[in-house]
Amino acid sequence: MIDLKQLRDDPQRFKRGARDKGIDVDIDRLVKLDEQRRRLLTEQESKRAEQKKLSKQIGPEIATAMGQLSDADPSERKKLEAAIELLQKQPTTLKTEIQGLDRKITKIERDWRSLWLEVPQPPDPDVPKGDSPKDNVEIRRWHPPGFDPNQPFVKNKGFQPKSHLELLSDLKLADFERGVKMAGARHYVLRGDGMRLHQAVLRLGFDCITDEHGFVAMSLPALVREECMVGTGFFPAGRDQAYHIEESKRGAGHDLFLIGTGEVSLMALHADEIIDADALPLKYATVSTCFRREAGAAGKDTAGLFRVHQFDKVEQVVICRADEAESRQWHRTMIEIIETLLQRLELPYRLVQCCTGDLGPKNADMIDIECWMPGRGPLDDIGRPIGAFGETHSASRLYDYQCRRLNMRYRDQASGGKTVFCHSLNNTVIASPRILIPILELYQNENGSVTVPQVLRPYMNGQERIGS
Repeated sequence: MIDLKQLRDDPQRFKRGARDKGIDVDIDRLVKLDEQRRRLLTEQESKRAEQKKLSKQIGPEIATAMGQLSDADPSERKKLEAAIELLQKQPTTLKTEIQGLDRKITKIERDWRSLWLEVPQPPDPDVPKGDSPKDNVEIRRWHPPGFDPNQPFVKNKGFQPKSHLELLSDLKLADFERGVKMAGARHYVLRGDGMRLHQAVLRLGFDCITDEHGFVAMSLPALVREECMVGTGFFPAGRDQAYHIEESKRGAGHDLFLIGTGEVSLMALHADEIIDADALPLKYATVSTCFRREAGAAGKDTAGLFRVHQFDKVEQVVICRADEAESRQWHRTMIEIIETLLQRLELPYRLVQCCTGDLGPKNADMIDIECWMPGRGPLDDIGRPIGAFGETHSASRLYDYQCRRLNMRYRDQASGGKTVFCHSLNNTVIASPRILIPILELYQNENGSVTVPQVLRPYMNGQERIGS
């Protein structure tokens, strides 16, 4: 949620931001509704002050007029009675006027708040302009010694690779047919060493972020109220991606939604709280099952593990002071953590600066990390993919956008104890089964087996290889 004071001071900045992100929102109408609302609130406050003042004055005035009635002549008596009647009506008149203003404010606030929630956070000035992921800019890349992702897998390893789908089938690591039978398209079953590898990589990520980097481990609900989705910025824009559980139709007081990332629960944890400034930054991590409808993804990555409805993810969140420099430093730190993790896994990757059109409503900046996957990319002369980078992580800087929506603040002593909205950041630590794609494809051997990455072996009881 953007700062309305900033919007009033510089509406053009927010118009540019929405345009650069490709988001259609009527900012002029929001400004107009905001002006009307503020005017009505001022008028209402004035009438309430008048009502309060009147309540102190009217009793003695009526008592004085009543006392004069007994000695008044007939003509004077009529005037006093009219004056008393007018005095008695004034509170009712004011009350009716205040109630009328209430109705007008309520009517305006529905549209005012709806529009306010739709205004995206403007991209930072150093974010490159662009319309889609095609306009994203590569920052840097890394690959282990002896492997060059600029060359096809066959030139690196000396044999034609299998796709992760072929490996999963040949090694009996997954069962897509039964997954679809149970739950429909984009569902799967991990079995045997496939499930063990999945758990191993999640445990590696979780241990890394908690044991080595001091993030507090959290277990949180995967079902949340609507206000948690709104507060974290996933609604209204991402409503079509969420699974909706209509508990209200079954007699419950509120509906629930399945989270698409642990970020939702981690951030909603401190909604409507004033956090002790000395406790900042808060560093939280969770491993959670995540659910996404993948609405609008028809025909995209329909086979395999890349784009599925249910997955598990280790997520990291930082809540810090409202300082841009501190936010930027945490953004770099969180990315460095993931780079170290991927280097331990010896997976080739690149960092990509997302352009304005690929940021989404809530992000001031976002860096994607993409791992190289031999089974992706354009086809060669014999119809085999030549390999390509695919997104496995996203690191976002949000400033106070989420915390303002969640009403999450701290008391700033430098400002005389004034409450200030916190800043927040988030980043994927590990998301599986997607991360299994580069692991399986890059660690495959010519005989069809897969070598278990050295760093994962302690989590698989020392197992060195999957398959013969």
